[in-house]
Amino acid sequence: MSGVHPTASKTRRQSPQAGRTDQPPRESNLTSVATMVVAICVAIAALAAAVLAEHPLFNEHNKRSLDESAEFSLNVSSCPGYTLSSLEESAVGLTAHLALAGPSCDAFGHDIADLTLQVTYESDKRLHVNIFDTANLQFTIPPFVVPLSSPPTEDFTKTSDLVFNYDSNPFAFWITRRSDPDAMPLFDTRASSLPSTPISSVSAGASTVSLDGFPLVFEDQYLQLTSALPFGTNIYGLGEVVATSGFRRDIGTGGGVGTIQTMWARDDADPLNQNIYGSHPIYVEHRYNETTQKAQSHGVFLFSASGSDILLVTPPSSPVSLVQYRLIGGTLDFYFFSGPSSHEVIEQYGELIGLPTWQPVFGFGFHLCRWGYENLTVTRDQVIRMREANIPLEVMWNDIDLYHAVRDFTSDPVSFPGNEMREFIKELAENHQHYIPIVDAAVAKQVNATDIYDPYTRGVELDVWMKNPDGSEYVGEVWPGYTVFPDWFSNSTQGYWEEALRNWSHGGIEFSGIWLDMNEVSSFCDYSCGTGADLSTPPPILLPGEPGDLVTAYPEGYNATVWGPSGNMTINGTLTYGVDSSAVSALDKRGIGAGDQPGVNLNYPPYAIHNGFGPLNVHTIATNATHAGGYVELDVHNMWGLMEEKATHMAVQEILGTRPFLISRSTFPSSGRWSGHWLGDNYSKWNYMHYNIQGALQFQVFQIPMVGADTCGFTGNTDEELCNRWMQLSAFMPFYRNHNQLGAIPQEPYRWDSVASASRTAIAIRYSLLPYWYTLFANVSSHGTPVIRALFYEFPNEPELFSIDSQYLIGRDILVTPVLTPNVSSVEGIFPGRGQTIWRDWYTHEVVNASVGGNTTLDAPIGHINVHIRDGSAILLHAQPAYTIAETQAGPYNLLISLSADGYAFGTAYIDDGKTIPPTPNTTLTFEVSDGVLHISNNGSYDVAQKLDSVTILGTADVGPSMVMVQGEQSAHWEFNEGKEELIISNLDLDLNTAAFISWA
Repeated sequence: MSGVHPTASKTRRQSPQAGRTDQPPRESNLTSVATMVVAICVAIAALAAAVLAEHPLFNEHNKRSLDESAEFSLNVSSCPGYTLSSLEESAVGLTAHLALAGPSCDAFGHDIADLTLQVTYESDKRLHVNIFDTANLQFTIPPFVVPLSSPPTEDFTKTSDLVFNYDSNPFAFWITRRSDPDAMPLFDTRASSLPSTPISSVSAGASTVSLDGFPLVFEDQYLQLTSALPFGTNIYGLGEVVATSGFRRDIGTGGGVGTIQTMWARDDADPLNQNIYGSHPIYVEHRYNETTQKAQSHGVFLFSASGSDILLVTPPSSPVSLVQYRLIGGTLDFYFFSGPSSHEVIEQYGELIGLPTWQPVFGFGFHLCRWGYENLTVTRDQVIRMREANIPLEVMWNDIDLYHAVRDFTSDPVSFPGNEMREFIKELAENHQHYIPIVDAAVAKQVNATDIYDPYTRGVELDVWMKNPDGSEYVGEVWPGYTVFPDWFSNSTQGYWEEALRNWSHGGIEFSGIWLDMNEVSSFCDYSCGTGADLSTPPPILLPGEPGDLVTAYPEGYNATVWGPSGNMTINGTLTYGVDSSAVSALDKRGIGAGDQPGVNLNYPPYAIHNGFGPLNVHTIATNATHAGGYVELDVHNMWGLMEEKATHMAVQEILGTRPFLISRSTFPSSGRWSGHWLGDNYSKWNYMHYNIQGALQFQVFQIPMVGADTCGFTGNTDEELCNRWMQLSAFMPFYRNHNQLGAIPQEPYRWDSVASASRTAIAIRYSLLPYWYTLFANVSSHGTPVIRALFYEFPNEPELFSIDSQYLIGRDILVTPVLTPNVSSVEGIFPGRGQTIWRDWYTHEVVNASVGGNTTLDAPIGHINVHIRDGSAILLHAQPAYTIAETQAGPYNLLISLSADGYAFGTAYIDDGKTIPPTPNTTLTFEVSDGVLHISNNGSYDVAQKLDSVTILGTADVGPSMVMVQGEQSAHWEFNEGKEELIISNLDLDLNTAAFISWA
């Protein structure tokens, strides 16, 4: 949920007099005279800004008033760069001194004259290049926040595939491959490799930027580094973002407009091409050599929490594209990953920042939530009606309706009494189901002596709240009214957080996991809104669905004024979908520039990053708010969500004694170690269902594999057709939850018969595939191997796949081709492999007669999602998908084998108890087929209770076998389907704790 977008979810609205959001961040009262003086100064500053706006670097996002900008040149063209000296080599790399090569330019800050260059060959695949101020005064991420892998203990300088090269004067560096030294460098900051400057106007998304020069700039408030990229190369990652260009980022070629990816965590409801909830400065580049027709991938990661812009642009007439980093603080701390495959780059990144947490098996079930289950009766009714419709429900959720006075760690004594909630959650547990409540980031502030709220007063006792610069409490405003915010840098906060969650559980909210929301962190005041405010009377908040904020929007094509509010696909036998060109267009980009905002905080850095709200303090905590240890919000803002995730994970693990299941909105590098993620407050629109796929692919790069969207859309009203298709798509995503906003029409899958039917079919497939899903997640937690994969990950030398995000792979073996447009009964999909890979239909087991290197038309009637199996695969399945995961796991296994053209197949299945915190007893089963023999082996200590009931082998031969042997004995329980080349061996009852073999001839 969100608190900002005028047509979105949890939008906060109040009277103009309430909330005092226009106050400065100091706890003082301005006199009318002082106010007049400030107004005059602002007017003068505006006039100065208008003059300065003519300068190439001054676009709408970096106008600044005169008193701030006067001491800075606002132009990097005169920046002298640096000179390298005092080079010292070691067994792990080199260290050198970088000195400012000429007079300071002071472009957007004060130049730092003395820098240190430290290059470390950390492995054969990872290179670390760190440029930092020698005095160590610039902010760097504390190791206790994001601990990275240990420094090397052996010499990789001669064996690493990545090679650091440099020029001394002016200092520049470039990274090459030892295995391909003559290729264009992977990263190249030399001026000779970059186009001539100044370049007055380059398209970068909705904005234009100027490129005055490409020197290394290292100032206290502005850092800049630029690298050449191959013209029109393939870049993936850099987020979080909902990009209209898709999973492949727009770098300004092929009709593109370039990209400015801003790193500043922001609570806004899934705007297009702007910064939103998370900050992940990591990209994967996939380079294709037209001559050799081979491709390789590598990765670049900037380890920084600083607010920043990362530009992907191609200047006019330039033979190269560019990536440019513009930071408003911190250091230039880069890691390079050699791949050479895309999934290896992602694995190498995970090895550095930490691998994803182990998920409890219940998390792979279907989850149901909405903002608007106003009491326990309504909540329980959803569980009952899902059961009556026979639509599997694994986890029931509650949004902030649960709370008393919208306050964290409470349940309303009338609508959600604690003792009744305890009984309800026990009922769920008895039926093998689970319960997850929401925790918002802000904690209500107790506002008078009669207001008793222990989570606040206990926090005061332990001194865990963030503060203003003068040491007073920083007061924000969220749903409960005036609020405070936990300071994760305080030594007492972890204990406080665990105590609050434990007390909540003891009070009846016996959760199985936690949903973390609003943790960018979100606040409805632009500064500390306690300034001059009457805290005893919080301003009113208008909620969606209330008069004045009715939820009336439907997906494209559905006209509620004609067909009414049901959202049905047909009414009286007539289709309700009709083309409405005004509705089909994408949502408008906000594009608010900092210079256009009244009352801009003049203490902000002179270079204004392209934050979608303009000033960095809008709808969040002010940048001068302080944390324990002397940290200021400007430096640590992007890590707030990560630190809450870590604290919550540790607390839930301690309380439950099992693997925590967390879903969080704001994320940062290493968040996957603690939590999963949902893709925020999306819209009930067809294009947002498509964006669901790019979001899932992004977060695999970010090492946060447990990810999914609010199915059927959160904001606005869905309709039957959209919800039908989306429930199918999400069944093939890691995190599967249906959730929508207050005031919208209900969208539980039982509401429409067609959606109920499609959901039952899709969930049955999902639950049969649970051993496969679980094994993929064991692999990502052990090795970082992505679960959801772009097609080119597996087929890297096929350029026609590089931009595909309308299809995706689950692991290596399952291809998903969803319907993403309305009013159709077929879908176009490409089958990778250019005719050398055999794809078989999941439902019929028939071989697809696919076009080579192009699209194939597939039947896709409503209720059907196309799923295909790759050859060479062996997939363990649950034979009897049931209502819950526990019931499904109690049944036997089947094995599905799809042979390659040479008769080979391979697969594994990881099995443990699904809840114990690793290391835990486990077993890995291996299935390998060659020359008509299936070998099954077992490695591990976990007892596999379920038996293998049957094996289905696809692609055996045109003519069926004459004999089937099981453990060396002839079997009579088999059948062969000649048209499908399908051999089914049944009634096996094989013990999977011992080796076994099956042969046919």
